[in-house]
Amino acid sequence: MEVPNFVDDDNPIYNHSYSLLGSVYEPAKSVSLTSADQNRWDKLDRYYRNVKSTVLNYQSPATGLFPNKTIGNSNNAKVRDCLYCAASAWAVALAYRRIDDDKGRTHELEYCAIKCMRGILYCYMRQADKVENFKQHSNPSNCLHSVFNVHTGDEVLSNESYGHLQIDAVSLFLLYLVEMISSGLQIIYNTDEVTFIQNLVFCVERSYRRPDYGMWERGSKYNNGSTELHSSSVGMAKAALEAINGFNLFGNQGCSWSVIFVDFDAHNRNRQTLCSLLPRESRSHNTDAALLPCISYPAFAVDDDALFDQTLDKVVRKLKGKYGLKRFLRDGYRTGLEDHSRRYYKPAEIKLFDGIECEFPLFYIFLIIDGVFRQKPDQVKQYMELLEPLLHQSYDGFAIVPKYYYVPADFIELERAAPGSLKRFPSNSGRDGNLFLWGQALYIIAKLLVDELISPKDLDPARRYVPSKEQRNISMRYSNQGLLENDMVVHVSLIAESQRLQVFLNTYGIQTQTPQQVEPIQIWPQQELVKAYLHLGVNKKLKLSGRPNRPIGCIGTSKLYRILGKTVVCYPIVFDLSDFYMAQDVMLLIDDIKNLLQFTKQYWKMNRRPLFLVLIREDNIKGSRLNPILDMLAAFKNGNIGGVKVHVDRLQTLISGAVVEQLDFLRISEEDEIPQFMGFEELEFPKHSKVKRQASVSTSTDHEKQPEINMSDWMLASTLEILQKLSDCTSLVSQAVLLSILLKREGPNFITAEGTVVDRLERIYHRSGSKKHWLAVRYSAAFLELVAASMAPHITTMLVHGKQVTIGVFGHEEEVISNPLSPGDIKKIVYTKCAKHDEREAVLQQELVIHIGWLISNSPELFHGMLKFRIGWIIHAMKHELMIRGEDLPTDYVYQMSPSEVKKLLLDTLQPDQHERLWMNRRHLDGSLNRTPKGFYDRVWQILERTPEGIMVTGKHLPQQPTLSDMTMYEMNFSLLVEDTLQDIVKPEYRQIIVELLMVVSVVLERNPELEFQTEVNLDKLVKDGFDEFKRDKSRLENIEVKDMTDFYATPPTGMRGTTSYLMKAVMNTLLEGEVKSGPDDPCVIC
Repeated sequence: MEVPNFVDDDNPIYNHSYSLLGSVYEPAKSVSLTSADQNRWDKLDRYYRNVKSTVLNYQSPATGLFPNKTIGNSNNAKVRDCLYCAASAWAVALAYRRIDDDKGRTHELEYCAIKCMRGILYCYMRQADKVENFKQHSNPSNCLHSVFNVHTGDEVLSNESYGHLQIDAVSLFLLYLVEMISSGLQIIYNTDEVTFIQNLVFCVERSYRRPDYGMWERGSKYNNGSTELHSSSVGMAKAALEAINGFNLFGNQGCSWSVIFVDFDAHNRNRQTLCSLLPRESRSHNTDAALLPCISYPAFAVDDDALFDQTLDKVVRKLKGKYGLKRFLRDGYRTGLEDHSRRYYKPAEIKLFDGIECEFPLFYIFLIIDGVFRQKPDQVKQYMELLEPLLHQSYDGFAIVPKYYYVPADFIELERAAPGSLKRFPSNSGRDGNLFLWGQALYIIAKLLVDELISPKDLDPARRYVPSKEQRNISMRYSNQGLLENDMVVHVSLIAESQRLQVFLNTYGIQTQTPQQVEPIQIWPQQELVKAYLHLGVNKKLKLSGRPNRPIGCIGTSKLYRILGKTVVCYPIVFDLSDFYMAQDVMLLIDDIKNLLQFTKQYWKMNRRPLFLVLIREDNIKGSRLNPILDMLAAFKNGNIGGVKVHVDRLQTLISGAVVEQLDFLRISEEDEIPQFMGFEELEFPKHSKVKRQASVSTSTDHEKQPEINMSDWMLASTLEILQKLSDCTSLVSQAVLLSILLKREGPNFITAEGTVVDRLERIYHRSGSKKHWLAVRYSAAFLELVAASMAPHITTMLVHGKQVTIGVFGHEEEVISNPLSPGDIKKIVYTKCAKHDEREAVLQQELVIHIGWLISNSPELFHGMLKFRIGWIIHAMKHELMIRGEDLPTDYVYQMSPSEVKKLLLDTLQPDQHERLWMNRRHLDGSLNRTPKGFYDRVWQILERTPEGIMVTGKHLPQQPTLSDMTMYEMNFSLLVEDTLQDIVKPEYRQIIVELLMVVSVVLERNPELEFQTEVNLDKLVKDGFDEFKRDKSRLENIEVKDMTDFYATPPTGMRGTTSYLMKAVMNTLLEGEVKSGPDDPCVIC
């Protein structure tokens, strides 16, 4: 057999002076080994020569990186591939640790892994400016590169020519860093490297809201340059954050300043996002083989066994072939029909690859490793038997893993005619010296596990995988493995704002403490904790600014902190004095407290108890707000609030059971100024002063609530006339309206008799807030263009639950939000789309976004069947709900309601008692909420398969092609396309009739396979035909002349002369106008 020539004089990486079989300095074997030891030595010797020949032979002596291609002139090294290569060398080193006399091989192999890890770190640190920019603006142009020059570590491939944003690759680096350091390797050497890793963590923390290009570097399945939120990326980030939190990068020799900190709440949002995305990979990928390293080795990112089984089953069921697994359905990579001259595909081009996708043996190897970890010998045996025939042999007898198996171009049509019938051919990668290093590395790891030369615990010293039966026994500083039954008890400390408030509450039997009484413990608002964390990861040499200015969530504020010698506890952000008016509604505050407790109970995964501070302010008990607050405090005293078990006690007692976080990074050098922090200060009042109670929630009269003027009447008035009217009117709403006209005309600094325009608007805003004049509050807030700070995270929450959001007034143009946006972008959308039609909508829609964000986190079942949250339409549904209650309320009464009443109305609208409602109202509400029946989008797909000319509704066309070519039935993008097609329907009832019609069409076609639409399906015409028949029956049978569709909307769908019967008749008539297909088995055909 001829030995291939690996030497390339032009490429120093291949110009080796040592034999491919091992080092010329390799010592002779010991002759004093026992037979068992000799057998183990022989096995390990073969693995040593294997990893040297098939992996380490290609490692760059300069950078430690591994090339993407092992022959030719390619100088590119991919981070992901390099990490698996390093892991294979490390795995063999772990096996050698079990031998007393390893002949120096353990050291050699460990340092091969270290060299690679430090090579990647070197490449990353040269891009510290990108890390800093990415923390602030997560654009693909700011991201770390995923490909480097194998010899120099320089950047290769621009962002315009390659999708570098691959969050899973950075996360995998962090994960393997923890695993290798946990095993005793020293990879991180100094504080500069520690701070850089900390900044990488900051970048990874927000993976739940950052669409990327994913493991396959192409983004969406359509390969058109667009990014997506990938489960595999979010899952890898979640695993990395869990592994590295509280981890000392210097290992056993480390001290406090080499410890890495993770934002618990950011990690939790990644976990929530992963659970909501799975078993899907992304909007366009219904499933993907990239999920295997996410849910199994090396990440083990899924906590829920049922979700793991569901995801794995879907991957195997959809993607498994004879030669491996497809990456995903309709993957054109390296198929015979892919045009390699183009980076992107043309529209509908992916249909060409249906059924001929390449199959990758690599994923059999992942499944073998999974079987070993989960102690499933049958799974290991199954995939070993499938893998073995696919492997090649190198000239020195080592197994070679082909990268993929493909269908040759000449045989594509035959393969499509009989899927799986043809023999596939291996790729060039995996033979003739051109090795697929990722596959080689993973195969070595798998074989070491199968041969029991290493154990899963050796390969996973960070304990990423913990079997279910062992989960109760694990004790780690932080772990995703929590209690099996989440019977959490939350520790609660009640803090009164002042001593006189404490005395007042004591008269009702409520025991509280003041800030002075808990000293030396300090109570901080979460903003001060954020200020402390700003010093984390700061590095002037690398120009890294440290942790971005992000709020601390309720999991972070439920811990105890040691900061510069002080013991600090924080109260949740919900108790902050917010600039947005919703904080002035005490009923909403109580609701938020219950939500936070429920959230903490559900997602707290640490061994000790959460410490929840309840801050009671004097403003909370004024007027009729007292009784609800007392009821809540009584529930705390009784030990159960909203279904959450709580234990109330003195703060000094509770801290012994709290999780303690040491913020040692604040022990800065002597030349730096010590940061100053402001704790929550107790309010001081004259001795013996008492809390004054107000008589009621609102002392306003009707004329104060309603505007005396109409804005349009005053738009043309002179400034002098407006100023005169402003001094005469008493209504707060009217004053706000007049000031808004001056604001637009004269500017914010225009001076009136009582100060500038903005100053007066702010005074009206605060005055109306204290009086609970909610209409005036909303007007003044809108004129001041206020934005709730939590808008952006709540929109992100909806998006990661697989929903789209639209902002805009009902009946007017809407802005679709499909990716997370910055607060500035959200403010622009709200005030451009809403305020020009109705200023009150601009702030009410913000309220709705916040309410829905909370509800979808705690009660996602309320939103079943709702794929798109059209906020303006939901408000319209709420107005209709008020109307059908028959309470003779004005149409705009919703703007006068308190935020808590708005939330209650939203809940009533989302879960109406359908059986007691007229069909007119049921259709109006479901249409306004964009609610669809189960399986609706799948049925629209089935209709589209039988309608060559597509579907038309309200002038919008849903074509059969390229829709069916580009998409698959179950992918999210198709469902969103259907929603986009229905978006222009104006009347909610009519939208719901269209939904019912589509269900009818689907049933008719399903039961009559010989029928199909010959022309475009015009849904408006079908509804009109059905309605015309309805009118004729009403006239003929009941002598009633129907003028509009109101009676049709009010008619039940089923039963005699229900809407379904009329729609079905219209559908059948249209179908029978076309050609009826027949076959030899048709009983109506005479042969």
